Amino acid sequence: MGNVVIVNAKRTPFGNFGGSLMGFTNVQLGAMAVNQTKGELPAEHIDQLIMGNVYPGSGLSPVRQIVCAAGWPIDTNALHVERACCSSMSALGIGYERIRFGRAKIIMIGGMETMSTTPYMLPQLRWGNRLGDFTVYDDLVVRNPYLNAPMAQYAGEVGVEWGEGREQQDEWAVRSNLCAVAAQEKELFKDEIFPVEIPQKKGDPLVLTKDEHPRADSSMEKLAKLNPVYGSPTVTGGNASALSDGASAILLMDESEALERGYKPLARIVDWISVCSEPRNSPLLPSVAARRLLEANNLRLERMSVIEINEAFASMPLVSTRALCDNNLTDAKKLRERVNVKGGAIAIGHPVGASGARVTMTMMYELRRRKEQYGLSAICGAIGQGDAVILEAIY
Repeated sequence: MGNVVIVNAKRTPFGNFGGSLMGFTNVQLGAMAVNQTKGELPAEHIDQLIMGNVYPGSGLSPVRQIVCAAGWPIDTNALHVERACCSSMSALGIGYERIRFGRAKIIMIGGMETMSTTPYMLPQLRWGNRLGDFTVYDDLVVRNPYLNAPMAQYAGEVGVEWGEGREQQDEWAVRSNLCAVAAQEKELFKDEIFPVEIPQKKGDPLVLTKDEHPRADSSMEKLAKLNPVYGSPTVTGGNASALSDGASAILLMDESEALERGYKPLARIVDWISVCSEPRNSPLLPSVAARRLLEANNLRLERMSVIEINEAFASMPLVSTRALCDNNLTDAKKLRERVNVKGGAIAIGHPVGASGARVTMTMMYELRRRKEQYGLSAICGAIGQGDAVILEAIY
């Protein structure tokens, strides 16, 4: 079993819901990301494309469609992963295991989501509707069918149960925005983001070079004016992740293959894990995955110099850091100094299928910038799912 390394990782800027990228399809954004990430590597040398995509609207097998849209050889093997927010981190894990156990040498992974184009669902109209009302469903309201509740509701409830209420969640949201704005100003996302040209009706195309959502004017006073949504005790539009459009991709190789081809690997994948638990425990799942992964690899949390915990809601990093510190708030606050240091999904955005790969590449590039050794990224997914990955930077 050989080492699996990351040789490149790129993403689009993440666009606002109904923003600059809303004119692109999932397939178009995904094709951009994989072609930017492969660089000069001939597509025929890539053994498989594995990508996450969650919401409907792309038709059958969107990853197979990307192969065609990107101009890759028609016999390129494609795999679509749908595991809610975990999807593109699960894609990374599948690619990692295939290379590690000798089934492939080079795999491209990633994910994409154009949440702006997610259609409304009209299931009652398939066979016609008799007299009376019918229901229009919006899949962007993430519901748990087994709890019969929106995820925002129990994400807020679990946060309160762990001592992280509305004020703490708003504080984290302000931190997320200000950290992201500061990182943009210092150009700390330049290694991962590539510019996207957006055609205009008249004149030259608009070039999007950075994430649209981070808010420099975020404040506790402004967030306090927002009302909770979907029956949640704490979750508002300000302390939840931003609905977004975007795509991300990571190029994986067997380490010996990478060196033979003249690549300088960026990081080694130490290990990846996928877990499931009680559906209501989503805010806790990043910590469950992280703890199991650390224990399996005989590594201590203290050795993780950079940590990313996806901010589907502010309660996710808050609850998970408390859980990782055995509910010791003092230790949790110290741990949080290493978590989402360039902001998270509340500020950057959460195009669901793309986020698992996004938090991993953001962690990796920051780890390398700091010239540290180990980093951890973790994410939860609806209905009680979680993934985590540990990287070791290579210099």
